[in-house]
Amino acid sequence: MEITLKLFASLSDYLPATARRTNTLALDVADGCSVASVIDSLALPPRLVHLVLVNGEFIPPQLRAERCLAPGDALAIWPPIAGG
Repeated sequence: MEITLKLFASLSDYLPATARRTNTLALDVADGCSVASVIDSLALPPRLVHLVLVNGEFIPPQLRAERCLAPGDALAIWPPIAGG
């Protein structure tokens, strides 16, 4: 099934060069794939996976292994960001 993956800030470095301009990538994943399995398959450093949203809904760390994705879902991930 196809989902849309969006990686922001420093995580965009984990996207193919052609997707970095938009921070967005169409990604084929297995049916019933969890949020955690997508994160693991991309080899994203756990310390950089901070804010995770599916279709705009926050997915807390303890629910990422349970939350299954559906065709057309948008998975967006941000690293911790400091400002001031």
